Amino acid sequence: MTATATAEGDRPAAALAGIRVCDLSGQLAGAGATRYLAAFGAEVIRVEDPTNKGGWDIIRGATPFVDDRRGVDLGGGFNNHNVGKWGVTLNLRTAEGKEMLAALIRTSDVVTENFAAGVFARMGFSYDVLCELRPDIIYVSNCGFGQTGPKRDYKTWGPIVQACSGLTFNSALAGHEPAGWGYSYMDHMGANYMALAVLAAIVHRNRTGEGQWVDISCTETGATLTGTDILDFGVNQRAPRRAGTVDSNRSAYPAMAPHGIYPAAGEDAWVAVACRDESDWAACRSVISEEWADAENFAHLEGRLAHQDELDRHLAGWTRGRDRFEVARLLLAAGVPAAAVAMPEDRIDHDQVTADWGLWPTVHHTLMGDVRVEGLPVHLSRTDWVVDRGAPCLGEHNAQIFGGRLGLTPDELADLAERGVL
Repeated sequence: MTATATAEGDRPAAALAGIRVCDLSGQLAGAGATRYLAAFGAEVIRVEDPTNKGGWDIIRGATPFVDDRRGVDLGGGFNNHNVGKWGVTLNLRTAEGKEMLAALIRTSDVVTENFAAGVFARMGFSYDVLCELRPDIIYVSNCGFGQTGPKRDYKTWGPIVQACSGLTFNSALAGHEPAGWGYSYMDHMGANYMALAVLAAIVHRNRTGEGQWVDISCTETGATLTGTDILDFGVNQRAPRRAGTVDSNRSAYPAMAPHGIYPAAGEDAWVAVACRDESDWAACRSVISEEWADAENFAHLEGRLAHQDELDRHLAGWTRGRDRFEVARLLLAAGVPAAAVAMPEDRIDHDQVTADWGLWPTVHHTLMGDVRVEGLPVHLSRTDWVVDRGAPCLGEHNAQIFGGRLGLTPDELADLAERGVL
């Protein structure tokens, strides 16, 4: 099934048709959430600073690029995070810009932003003001520490959120300092939670007529990604790692051996192997079929754990000369959990499962042309997602939105643009 396979005339109304989102969010934690809403049919109107100097979204003109061109409309990441949205510009340092935003909010169901705590209120748009503009408004604020508490005024970025949430401590190779995750997973999860919260608020409003303020903290989102570590510490007072002694790929709770990532033939090629119990190890030995695997030291789990360095060296020696996919195929056929460590190219270009899912749809961007972007890892049988239009260039839809939604004439729009309001 692919998300764009159904003909337009045969497709039922989108799940979120009729929902309008006035979106002032950026980066990924906010933009990623409204991306999902747009994919399911919401009209997401992205509001940005016309000078692009307000810092609303630093990835707008950032790498990666599709060719040698550079500029605020050519950032590949921005395109990926903002597919299917409409784009307008408003200079909120001007009274007229604020008036136009207020008019847009009156016609919207949801207002979203991920400024630092209190910034939107200082612009003149506190929750009380938003409720005056539209009593049943759903207002979403997504920032590092949420809108309350002693750290509400702190500003965060990826490494800070990782450190505060506990993710950095959990990520380290044996004998090395915590390294962090190297990518903004809490932003992705923050986007997921934000989209879920918006949907819950819409359901509540549809049932009761009440809007509400949705407050999201990316740091607390990061804490939820620590998995069972918090539970394990709470119950057993056991730290998630013993610094300097435990290889991060090994399993201590429950104890398993061999359990890790092993080198395979080729440059930077790896394969994952996990022997859960004696049965798995016996099956693994039968596939390896080398004398070292039958050593008495490795006959039982206790011995394999006691000699895990030696065990890993032997297993790495066996896997190193073999293709990673072949190793995984042999072990899986014997019932041993194993998988080739996939590189992006493997999943994007050479995986039939991913291709059949439609996870990398092609969209048309006004300047970039046709480019692939991320789809959604879920399908609805009747009201599936649709991702078929690239992100907006800066202010690309000013005429459609302010003319079509707010009734401004072309002359009025030209005058506003000349005076720096748009």
